[in-house]
Amino acid sequence: MGSVNARGDKLYIDFRYCNVRCREQTLLSDTTSNRRKLTKLLNQIDADIRLGCFVYSDYFPESKLNNKFLSQDVQARQKKEELLGCYKTASQQLQGVSSISFAAFSNEWFLENEVRWKASYISSMKIYVFNYLVAEFGHIDIAQISRPDILKYRAKLMQRKEDGTRLSAEFVNHVMTPLRMILREAADRYGFRCQFENIKPLRVERRDVNPFTLEEVMTFLKTVKFDYRNYFAVRFFTGMRTSEIDGLKWQYVDFRLGIIRIRETYVQGKMDTTKTLGSARDIKMSSVVFKVLKEQFELTGKGEFVFCNAEGNPLDKGNIRDRVWKPALKKMGLKYRRPYETRHTAATLWLAAGEAPEWIAHQMGHSNTKMLFETYSRFVPNLTRQDGSAFEMLLSKTGEMKL
Repeated sequence: MGSVNARGDKLYIDFRYCNVRCREQTLLSDTTSNRRKLTKLLNQIDADIRLGCFVYSDYFPESKLNNKFLSQDVQARQKKEELLGCYKTASQQLQGVSSISFAAFSNEWFLENEVRWKASYISSMKIYVFNYLVAEFGHIDIAQISRPDILKYRAKLMQRKEDGTRLSAEFVNHVMTPLRMILREAADRYGFRCQFENIKPLRVERRDVNPFTLEEVMTFLKTVKFDYRNYFAVRFFTGMRTSEIDGLKWQYVDFRLGIIRIRETYVQGKMDTTKTLGSARDIKMSSVVFKVLKEQFELTGKGEFVFCNAEGNPLDKGNIRDRVWKPALKKMGLKYRRPYETRHTAATLWLAAGEAPEWIAHQMGHSNTKMLFETYSRFVPNLTRQDGSAFEMLLSKTGEMKL
């Protein structure tokens, strides 16, 4: 095989073909990354030469050596056409690529990356990678997975099952994400072209939020089982995520400063870190939250968790939803809403009160106000009367000023 060398600050490749020394200059700067690219190119050239399929002018269309290899190019093109679909496989075999199955590489990729993932994310990725992707592509050489293979598999996932159900577009996108990551990593390591290019995610319809009004919140707190009144009051008036309030420990409640420190979460039966780095935050207690937490301290203050079951362990969110949340909504005559609407309710109530968007975003654990306005913008006019009427009132007060 040839070599990669530098002339000045630019790289060139040096190899022999038909007993002729070939040196081809490139415009690539002398960097480690570019040397790696040219080494991969030399691997491909070497494979083509050994297969008898090396067409010099295809690789170097502007080269002065093209006239020297005219007859060889004609023969190489004929040989390449004779091989047809076998050419790609044979070429990759000579480069040592075909021995890597999707299953083998996926296992290697998973082990390399799980050290940087949260426990809950690892559980999800195991399902996406092994239950779906490896089950479909596991036996296939990873370099042989084509763009049509990817698109056909995605279409297959979207088909209705025998029972009439189907996977959501959002879930299918989650499955396709690690497929893209695995193929790109394999392509980078083994020098083949990744087929997961320009494949856009499926369109996912934005789920409408359905927050409670302040009157509905107060009615709910009067209706819900008394043992869980404090729990839901904190949820409604802090905007905490389910995992955050279920994992809330007394060590993070500071009555002196009037803040709740969000530092841990309870996910899938285990304590974990916060959803994102920005989710670790200090929530300022309102007077209502301060009062109910003081009451709760009298009940569970000797234990570790603020809200817990009889054994002192975190509450089970499924049990709370089915045995506490749903009965309270039914008793109020309201249609079902997700318990997560308590978080949306906090945001809309803060907006209605005229709180600064930056402060609200911090309370919610958002890095900026972008999500706040995208999610709740349609509620602002009705909640705050900021629908253009304030400007009209200003104009009416200055009616004597004529244009």
